Amino acid sequence: MVATGEPRVSTFRAGSGTGRRWRLWRLRIGRRARAVPRAWRSSLQLRTIVSTLALGLVALLVVGWYVGERTRDGLFLARVDQVLDESARSTQEAQDSFDASTAKTGSEVQRLLQGVVEAQRLGGSGDREVFLLRAPGQISPVTAGSAASDASLVDLVSKELKDATAEGGQHWQSVALPVGTADAPAVVVGQDVDVPVVGTYQLFFLYSLETEQDRLDFLQRTLALAAMVLVGLLGGMTWLVTRQTVHPVRRAALVAERFADGHLTERMPARGQDEMATLARSFNGMAESLQDQILRMEELSALQRRFVSDVSHELRTPLTTIRMAGEVIHGSREDFEPAVKRSAELLAMQLDRFEDLLADLLEISRFDAGAAMLDAEGRDVRDVVLQAVENVAPLAERRGSWLRVSLPDDRCAADLDPRRVERILRNLLVNAVEHADGSAVEITVGADAHAVAVTVRDHGVGMTADEADHVFDRFWRADPARARTTGGTGLGLAISLEDAHLHGGWLEAWGRPGRGACFRLTLPRRAGIRLTGSPLPLVPVEPDLPLARVSEPRRPGTDPAALPELGHGTADDDLEVP
Repeated sequence: MVATGEPRVSTFRAGSGTGRRWRLWRLRIGRRARAVPRAWRSSLQLRTIVSTLALGLVALLVVGWYVGERTRDGLFLARVDQVLDESARSTQEAQDSFDASTAKTGSEVQRLLQGVVEAQRLGGSGDREVFLLRAPGQISPVTAGSAASDASLVDLVSKELKDATAEGGQHWQSVALPVGTADAPAVVVGQDVDVPVVGTYQLFFLYSLETEQDRLDFLQRTLALAAMVLVGLLGGMTWLVTRQTVHPVRRAALVAERFADGHLTERMPARGQDEMATLARSFNGMAESLQDQILRMEELSALQRRFVSDVSHELRTPLTTIRMAGEVIHGSREDFEPAVKRSAELLAMQLDRFEDLLADLLEISRFDAGAAMLDAEGRDVRDVVLQAVENVAPLAERRGSWLRVSLPDDRCAADLDPRRVERILRNLLVNAVEHADGSAVEITVGADAHAVAVTVRDHGVGMTADEADHVFDRFWRADPARARTTGGTGLGLAISLEDAHLHGGWLEAWGRPGRGACFRLTLPRRAGIRLTGSPLPLVPVEPDLPLARVSEPRRPGTDPAALPELGHGTADDDLEVP
């Protein structure tokens, strides 16, 4: 049993190995096939060389064909003229021999014919065969046969040539002469002669043009070799010229890429006085100018960040003093006159807003300085959402808005900083309540294997696509004339965006005038996961609401049509908080 099983296992492995090799071979062929179009599109030098070689090859082929045809015609026609002149002289010599002959009988005529054939065969230039054939329609009392220097080649004389010769004059025809296993070009020339006693015969000369064909073949081989050498030289010269042109451009592109990556000291080598050297010097001058401007902007930005940070810190001391005095005044407001009482209340409210502004400025300065730290821990996003909703519920009650929360049944755990995520959600909820104009605000939580997401949707005034592109800018307001009743600082959404990026996540916005707005926060479940999609759609799925442009490019993997409408369907735990 073991012996019979082993060959089967060996055969199976061999077959699978062959299949793997076949698949690897197909993959290699496919990669190389895909690499050719990429190389063609990405290399100016390759396109120039191939185009030049193609045009040069076509030109050489045309020239070679023309030269070959002209040479062939010249050799052939010159040889034909020579053959016709020589055949005419040989025919006259044969006729003179026949006229001087005293042959009377058939045998004597036969010997005469054979002697003339042998004499004419050796009397021409080069190799030729001679045939003496009785002309068609000849009748005489004395009969004699035909004579030929090579009887096996008599069939090369066609009936058409015999009939043309019988009409009188000199005629010729091109034929293929068998030489070994191949054929060589040849010419058959015919003319009538009068033979004594027996009447008219046709004298044919067969001339081989193999020598001329060899010359033509040699010339064509020489032309082909010369064409190959010329194509090689053309390709080499094109490569050299294009390299001298393309190499500085590639160098400039490489230097530009490194310059864009922050290597501000990168420069192009400038040698000589030609156009490329001028380009290099101009590029280096531009790079030095950009470097100076970037350094000045960096210094200015650093000074601005330091100024904001220092001012924020320095303002805390007087703010604390003013806060203490304001609290004393606010605590005694009942003893004041109505106008002074209202002033005390406004003072306390504006002090709160001033303190929030300082806190936001300090947070922004930390982000700008790269000093923001993430204190991540494993938490259920649902708990963080509920905490943010509870904090914003009093504001929603005052504005007459309802907070509708849709939570999944399963745990939505992720590695996050609860303080920062809660701040993101609080900013989004406050912003939604501020612009909801008393309508409902929907909060939806979703999760998949790689990410968790929270969407905040309001049905208020909404915003345009251009406004959605700027909604995360610092101190930006869609409508400057609109009252800011909640006392916002204008930095909440900007800080929220930085908090989302600090987690490696996304914060996106969508809006449409009169239809409300939707913000989506997407966070990876584990640190280091690169997001490719979101569990929730950014664009709300409503039958009468077409898709619109969002503030950031849509990420792959999000299919709004595959998910239910916000606030319905998959969420089994729906809470309505007044």
